[in-house]
Amino acid sequence: MSEEKAKMARSQERPASTYSGYLMLFVWLVLLGWGIWSFLAFGGTVEAGDPAPVWIVSLVASAVLGLLILLGFFMIQPNMSAVITLFGEYKGTERKQGLRWIWFWMGKKKISVRQHNVHSERVKVNDLRGNPIEVACNVVWRVADTAQAAFDVDDYKTFVNIQIEAGLRTVAARHPYDDIEHGETTLRSDAEIVNRELREELNERLSHAGIVVDEAGLTHLAYAPEIAGSMLRRQQAEAVISARAKLVLGAVSMVEMALDKLAEGGKVQLDDERRAAMVSNLMVVLCGDRDVNPVVNTGSLYQ
Repeated sequence: MSEEKAKMARSQERPASTYSGYLMLFVWLVLLGWGIWSFLAFGGTVEAGDPAPVWIVSLVASAVLGLLILLGFFMIQPNMSAVITLFGEYKGTERKQGLRWIWFWMGKKKISVRQHNVHSERVKVNDLRGNPIEVACNVVWRVADTAQAAFDVDDYKTFVNIQIEAGLRTVAARHPYDDIEHGETTLRSDAEIVNRELREELNERLSHAGIVVDEAGLTHLAYAPEIAGSMLRRQQAEAVISARAKLVLGAVSMVEMALDKLAEGGKVQLDDERRAAMVSNLMVVLCGDRDVNPVVNTGSLYQ
């Protein structure tokens, strides 16, 4: 029930009722022309002490009306909007481009609906394994609902910056920095998955302010300085182990292939002892770090 009430309490954008500014500009020019013509035509015919003629009243009325019209003009640029209020009550949002007009006593607050690009500061957070890491991200966002951005949060730009940092911390804590043993999603190796999670997390957090995140991605990822050296040595050891494992698997397959080829067609018959010796020698040659100097046997196979 509380969640439903919160959704009902949210503002929702709707079109505002404004007028074409070009039409009102024409009306204002007509009033201006009428005032100038009245003054030039009848201004010199009035003598001192005469009561105010009708044209003076008309001139004053046209001047006041022209001033009121002039105060109602406002302009909407491409990808901009104006939130219209009447004594604090929301009356709609104007998104039509060009010169617009509304009664001067109605409030107008302009809000950009263009895309904004934010590069976050580096934040320190513990990953899934508890290792301190430093992360930063780049986020492209825009205002989708101007009413929510204007009325449901205090300052939507500050709200966006705070939620970007909070969302980045949340996503970074879900995954390990790097883990080749468990086959998990990692921050370093699965950038596409992590970036998608970050975008979804931010969209969920910013939906209360009418903000939509179009793109989000990590721009910096590193271990914290206090453990960077140790983790680098760990990564190097893991890389060496992984390389050795692949090397051994390859060597075993090559030894099996060599023995099968020698035994094919009964060309060479080896007993178990000589077979084991050949396997040992081949494994040493294939898995060794240094070049091997061969020893040529000039006697029989068993000498």
